[in-house]
Amino acid sequence: MLSVANLSVSYGAVQALNDVSLNVAAGETVALLGANGAGKTTLLRTLSGLAKPAHGTLNLGSDDLVAKSAEARVRLGLVHVPERRRIFGGLTVEENLKVAASAWAGLAADLSSEIEKVYVFLPRLRERRTQLGWSMSGGEQQMLAIGRALMAKPKVLLLDEPSLGLAPKIALDVFDRVAEIAKGGVTVLVVEQNTALALKVATRGYVLETGRIVAEGTSSALLSDPKVREAYLGRA
Repeated sequence: MLSVANLSVSYGAVQALNDVSLNVAAGETVALLGANGAGKTTLLRTLSGLAKPAHGTLNLGSDDLVAKSAEARVRLGLVHVPERRRIFGGLTVEENLKVAASAWAGLAADLSSEIEKVYVFLPRLRERRTQLGWSMSGGEQQMLAIGRALMAKPKVLLLDEPSLGLAPKIALDVFDRVAEIAKGGVTVLVVEQNTALALKVATRGYVLETGRIVAEGTSSALLSDPKVREAYLGRA
């Protein structure tokens, strides 16, 4: 479903990604692992149209993403939950959810129905529906960011560090939600420094190092790889 081939991205003289290739099949959950500065966030930003490639191809099914705007990519079903959530702090929970529906411009009845689905899936958001985003806890904000993404009806969900800044129990709760989303048929590409947590929900993973893919394989293979364990599991 999601295909990246020979992708390179530069910020001025700094090359953030160098000849990166990866694939994520429909319905699959794939983890993108690596230390800070490895290029993980740049890859997600390039997929969602927030950064431009120097060269390479990006495809969502038969659609060439390079030629499409960020907004057009959302309409195709590619939805990005950025690092640090980036919710609208001055809007209520429900207002945040309604903003995301602009991707499909549903009728009022459809909008109410979609919001109800999010509340059923993330009941804490129903309890906080009139609360301003900035006043919520980190875990609640992450759930809101995920709920807002679901309002855009994703086919592919890009998640950037969903456990960042969260207590271990809250991080587990967030990843339980991610696993449920994947079971519902949404394709997931998740960037996460907590390697063990990411590989718990992913079927496969790629390891980025200084802008290059240096390892890939099934979750079990990566967990048993001595180099991966030494480099990443000690920090998880």
